[in-house]
Amino acid sequence: MLLSSASRALAAAKPRSPEPFAAAAAVLLRRQLAAGMAAAPASSASAAGNREAFRVAVTNTLERRLFYVPSFKIYGGVAGLYDYGPPGCAVKANVLAFWRQHFVLEEGMLEVDCPCVTPEVVLKASGHVDKFTDLMVKDEKTGTCYRADHLLKDFCKDKLEKDNTLSPEKTAEFNHVLAVLDDLSAEQLGAKIKEYGIVAPDTKNPLSDPYPFNLMFQTSIGPSGLSPGYMRPETAQGIFVNFKDLYYYNGNKLPFAAAQIGQAFRNEARFSQNGVISPRQGLLRVREFTLAEIEHFVDPEDKSHPKFRDVSDLEFLMFPREQQLTGKSAMKLNIGQAVSEGTVNNETLGYFIGRVYLFLTQLGIDKDRLRFRQHLPNEMAHYAADCWDAEIECSFGWIECVGIADRSAYDLRAHSDKSGVALEAHEKFAEPREVEKLVITPSKKELGLAFKGNQRMVLEALEAMSETEALNMKSALESKGEVEFKVCTLGKDVTIKKSMVSINMEKKKEHQRKFTPSVIEPSFGIGRIIYCLFEHCFYQRPGKAEDEQLNVFGFPPLVAPIKCTVFPLVKIEKFEVVAKKISKALTAAGISHIIDMTGNTIGKRYARTDEIGVPLAITVDNTTSVTVRDRDSKDQIRVEVDEVASVVKEVTDGQSTWADIMWRYPAHTASAAEEEEASET
Repeated sequence: MLLSSASRALAAAKPRSPEPFAAAAAVLLRRQLAAGMAAAPASSASAAGNREAFRVAVTNTLERRLFYVPSFKIYGGVAGLYDYGPPGCAVKANVLAFWRQHFVLEEGMLEVDCPCVTPEVVLKASGHVDKFTDLMVKDEKTGTCYRADHLLKDFCKDKLEKDNTLSPEKTAEFNHVLAVLDDLSAEQLGAKIKEYGIVAPDTKNPLSDPYPFNLMFQTSIGPSGLSPGYMRPETAQGIFVNFKDLYYYNGNKLPFAAAQIGQAFRNEARFSQNGVISPRQGLLRVREFTLAEIEHFVDPEDKSHPKFRDVSDLEFLMFPREQQLTGKSAMKLNIGQAVSEGTVNNETLGYFIGRVYLFLTQLGIDKDRLRFRQHLPNEMAHYAADCWDAEIECSFGWIECVGIADRSAYDLRAHSDKSGVALEAHEKFAEPREVEKLVITPSKKELGLAFKGNQRMVLEALEAMSETEALNMKSALESKGEVEFKVCTLGKDVTIKKSMVSINMEKKKEHQRKFTPSVIEPSFGIGRIIYCLFEHCFYQRPGKAEDEQLNVFGFPPLVAPIKCTVFPLVKIEKFEVVAKKISKALTAAGISHIIDMTGNTIGKRYARTDEIGVPLAITVDNTTSVTVRDRDSKDQIRVEVDEVASVVKEVTDGQSTWADIMWRYPAHTASAAEEEEASET
């Protein structure tokens, strides 16, 4: 029901211009021409100007209407930190509520909530302490630091947009660099920066070779400062370390998924010598942000999905690595075909790609400006089987908003090795199976004599050895009689002698198979999704005054911060009584709304609420019936006072579209009083 009604709502939505940035730019251009300024520049530069003008119009409206503002504004603000105001909070809450419904409830996921402060040992095991880095370059004279890939990206884009003398060969070369940018190593990035003569943007000084910078915020746990920790850079590790308990809670059954929504922290983007970071893209690059992550645990030998047929017929823009490496564009692919042909690694990964597509488009993301890009070889973690990013186009270009990865069994194995606790699943056999298996039999007596109070930790570490580690130990013990063995829980190497452990291949009957599950991980950057949603829903339409443009956020009712408004047409008691009665009915129905009894003209009140994306407006111009106005079409219908709350709920819950409602209720033509008031705006 939700899918079909949401699909109808999308189909009925106001169509957008193929060039979404042109409307705002056109206003700016008219003003420039009126002031006698130069004519419009070349087409590529004009497109860049369109994007900039559009972005300014959107962000000015967002800040003025308090969707979000810079944090600590009265103290000058801190780059990369933002506060959500009332409408921004409401949009975010609605997006997260739909995320929970679409994923947690519909897929029967287990939701958890884990701390933001994470001990160092956890992030050491996950690899974040050693490898969670960006490649930076430094101004060799001032020490100011920059993201190396951003400088190269900006250089190539600037050349493509502004240099009309580029040869076809150079144009192809810059496009290729942009396509494979994430696949370049530190050495390749450094070579390109030197080849193109890229210098520090602020001082034009030469730059250093690229070097890694860890993005995590470090802290300490407790007053002594002896227990190091970090503000978590993602929410996933809290789920992984709880796998054993979650598996038990789920009845020791696979597959199952766990989910978490929470804050994460990354020391993003460009920073100066004094360490002050300056992210350049508003909500797209921030230090603290909301993640919604899913860890779907599955048998590595069976990555099929029972509901894959539900999404297999979906067709949308996909950007496989072969297309990227050959300089081609994204193309529409059927997800079922992509999985069957091996473009997408397995059904479960393909299923979540399809579900992410449905989630984003039902929120209000334009399907023609949404693509799924496959990671290039150098982007892929060594353990990953496959990885795709949902990228949304906005005025900043294509922005990664969701990552959908098959992480194999890396995370659970890493935490098993570091903690000494086996994070495994098991499959019971209907009949016992005879298998040849490596059997590790520690001698508790010998270990106790040698290690005393540490016996248990050494014993568990020996039993947790992989087959490769055990065979290497067996060979060393047979040739040397002893071997050095690292026990992670002790944090040191110990000497294992031949008498302490027996390692042999034996035939034995097994009643179950033990294995480490693979993980399919969809990870959602909520702030990025919301910013792209703001841009995709924003448009302008002419006002009454010459050259006046009225801002509108065309949010679907699903995510609109306020579902409707209630306006007495004129400030008289009988209309105010009806307005209060309708407000009470809307509250009882759980519909967020504004009741505005100010003396402003109805036209001004419409414009003000259109600007924050309110989909429906109720105008009280009678004591028995009222008008209901649609934000995007501006069409109005006449509804009895006692019915209006149920009509609004029907539309805002997605049970019916505005087009459905128009069939059932008479259209309303503005009265002379309304027209007189509207003319005053």
